[in-house]
Amino acid sequence: MYTSFAEVYDQLMDNVDYQRWADFYREILTAHGVASGKVCECACGTASLTIPLNRRGYQMTGVDLSQEMLWIGAQKARKLGMGIPFVQQDMRRLHLHRQMDAVIATCDGVNYLLQDTDVLAFFTSAYNALRPGGVLAFDVSTPWKLENLRGNQIICEDRAEITYMWQNRFDAGKALLDMHLCIFVRQKDGSYRRIDEEQKQRAHTAENLRSLLHGAGFTNVRVFGNSRMEAPREGEQRWHIVAVKPDNGQ
Repeated sequence: MYTSFAEVYDQLMDNVDYQRWADFYREILTAHGVASGKVCECACGTASLTIPLNRRGYQMTGVDLSQEMLWIGAQKARKLGMGIPFVQQDMRRLHLHRQMDAVIATCDGVNYLLQDTDVLAFFTSAYNALRPGGVLAFDVSTPWKLENLRGNQIICEDRAEITYMWQNRFDAGKALLDMHLCIFVRQKDGSYRRIDEEQKQRAHTAENLRSLLHGAGFTNVRVFGNSRMEAPREGEQRWHIVAVKPDNGQ
């Protein structure tokens, strides 16, 4: 996943307001006692959120499974004079040199964990990576979004430099979304290079995520709607979920 696709990822995601997203994550973390400190972002991709959070005062570490995505993120941070460490790791098996004040996973990172065992492994590794009282915060696309807005759809866009076709199929019985992207990238000589990308996402329920968080040892689990610290509404497209590692020393 995310090899040649990494080259065009930022162009395809140029409509995402990462500054607003970073502001909301800072609001979430601050409300749970992490106004500053060490934050590990899992599935950080090309650091489009890692960099704004670093600008907001957090000591960021970026973790991703894709070396190609990390390389692009590292180049972006270096050009801005930021010494952010980027580490190639599986978010289900975090191994960090120091405990974090917060671990986050944004932009559907948890949706790509397809089995309960995968999700629990991530929650457990995040728990172990956190200091007592530390915070896990992540967001997921909701089942409603994956079934109704993404499922069984064909999305096409023709840009000056990139043309893509995005075909999806949602399996309600398995709660899985299969995505196939066919991307044509214009080259300097006017020809096009084709990139094919296959991805899967799972439509996790809030109840199951809450149960798995408790199973990993987290407490004070809260679910918010998209970009606001309020309970989710019907037809919500994204949930933001926060959990706290107990501090038994307090």
